[in-house]
Amino acid sequence: MSRFADVLARLAGVIDSRRGGDIGASYTARLLADPPLAAKKLGEEAIEAVIAATQGDQPALAAESADLIYHWLVVLAAAGVSLDEVAARLEAREGTSGLDEKASRKS
Repeated sequence: MSRFADVLARLAGVIDSRRGGDIGASYTARLLADPPLAAKKLGEEAIEAVIAATQGDQPALAAESADLIYHWLVVLAAAGVSLDEVAARLEAREGTSGLDEKASRKS
């Protein structure tokens, strides 16, 4: 898992370095400057990952997952949400049944 965490951290750093960059030269800078577009792209990638998963296409699922994670990181960065904030939410849910956690959000 450390390889994934390392790649994720490096990618998050690259995304952060593109903030305020030339939107004509950087796709990431363009997405950061247009949060609704970034969110739309995240949704598109999520659908593509779902399609690959339902078709049992492992190489496509890996590729679409990479796209999904990239766009997710861009959306987080555009919204000013840090990976540490996401990690804190995940840690708070550790040891809690998924059903119980979902039920707690409804109240």
